[in-house]
Amino acid sequence: MVRPTYGSGPGSREPANLGDILERVLDRGVVIAGDIRVNLLDIELLTIKLRLLIASVDTARELGIDWWEHDPWLSGRDRELVEENRRLRRRLSAVEGHDAEGHGVQAHGVAGHAVEGRAGG
Repeated sequence: MVRPTYGSGPGSREPANLGDILERVLDRGVVIAGDIRVNLLDIELLTIKLRLLIASVDTARELGIDWWEHDPWLSGRDRELVEENRRLRRRLSAVEGHDAEGHGVQAHGVAGHAVEGRAGG
């Protein structure tokens, strides 16, 4: 793949403008990595590992990064998941014999005796 050149050539000392720098960063990508550690008397209390990739969508795809296409919260599938969760909770409540508020309901068992609708009860 041939990458375009930005600003002036590699041997030139002319300053690049902000647009050239931004285009170069997005085309090639930049990785920023760092660790933050909090110690108290040589006891490690907290460690935070930071990894940041700044790149264009096309460059990220070339690197095999496309998590935003599959993340339900970013792709709009979150509404489908919320509705599916509601349906499954209603079905589970019906199977366990609970009403929508989680209260046990009475069901008639063998020979007309009332039995509580809780599992394991």
